[in-house]
Amino acid sequence: RDLKPENILLDSQGHIVLTDFGLCKENIEHNGTTSTFCGTPEYLAPEVLHKQPYDRTVDWWCLGAVLYEMLYGLPPFYSRNTAEMYDNILNKPLQLKPNITNSARHLLEGLLQKDRTKRLGAKEDFMEIKNHIFFSPINWDDLINKKITPPFNPNVSGPSDLRHFDPEFTDEPVPNSIGQSPDSILITASVKEAAEAFLGFSYAPPVDSF
Repeated sequence: RDLKPENILLDSQGHIVLTDFGLCKENIEHNGTTSTFCGTPEYLAPEVLHKQPYDRTVDWWCLGAVLYEMLYGLPPFYSRNTAEMYDNILNKPLQLKPNITNSARHLLEGLLQKDRTKRLGAKEDFMEIKNHIFFSPINWDDLINKKITPPFNPNVSGPSDLRHFDPEFTDEPVPNSIGQSPDSILITASVKEAAEAFLGFSYAPPVDSF
């Protein structure tokens, strides 16, 4: 429910790795729904904004929003004003500039279909995405088994090679609580105990209405 560029990373060889599954809904049936209002504003599907029960097709909407951003530089209904952006997602028609292929256009129109029952992936889930003409050049078995050479190889020298990370983050001081000290061991233990006290619970902060 929270697919976005920040959660798409590369491993040491350049293969895609998804991260941050904090908003995942576990053990949901194929036709099951949920209704928690959560996610990142730019990538929320219309049914989530309507606070309606929704299913796994919200992920296909998110995929469409990410692909749109990769092609055009911004999410499809973006506005700096969150309320205006929500209104765009709900009511504004999808606008596609002519500088993309027909297969890319068809894919985006299918994934960013406001009616989730008509959205690409609504009937056969991933198989519909997999069989779309846009992905016809892909050998999915080779992709899964990492046999396809990625277009970019980060060429890192080891786990501590931070050359591809922005110095804005790597120059920040490391809090003492994370260091290997006697105090840190006690802190880590107390945090673990606190986490174990809430096993099975999840929380999504309320979002202001617009």
